[in-house]
Amino acid sequence: MNEALRRLKRPLLYLMAPAYVVAGVLHFVVPEVYVQIVPPQLPAALALVYLSGVAEIAVGVGLLVPRTRRYAAWGTVALLVAVFPANVYMATSGVVVEGVPGGGDPSALVRWGRLPLQGVLMLLALWYTQPPADANRD
Repeated sequence: MNEALRRLKRPLLYLMAPAYVVAGVLHFVVPEVYVQIVPPQLPAALALVYLSGVAEIAVGVGLLVPRTRRYAAWGTVALLVAVFPANVYMATSGVVVEGVPGGGDPSALVRWGRLPLQGVLMLLALWYTQPPADANRD
């Protein structure tokens, strides 16, 4: 692996993992915000929001523990796949999310930009599914 990339792996982990925990906690703090982007075809929107919140907290914590990191990274990929329909719904339906500080009407660029961002986040998570090149470094 490129030395510069290898040096970024640990700092990115310590940004990514807490970000998932915070995002998961927000599912419980302001669930009504997340319910609005659950596609109407899916049942029990609030339960899905809570379930995805638990999953985000679990993968975030799991990523920080070396013993569970690879499993949590695979869980992160699965989570990102699972929530992708909400991002597609948001992009294609022009959802205006009420209750978001600063306004809940993201631009089309932001709505559509979330879709490839999911791919980037999946690739980042996949990076942590690989066994560490040096057990003392990861």
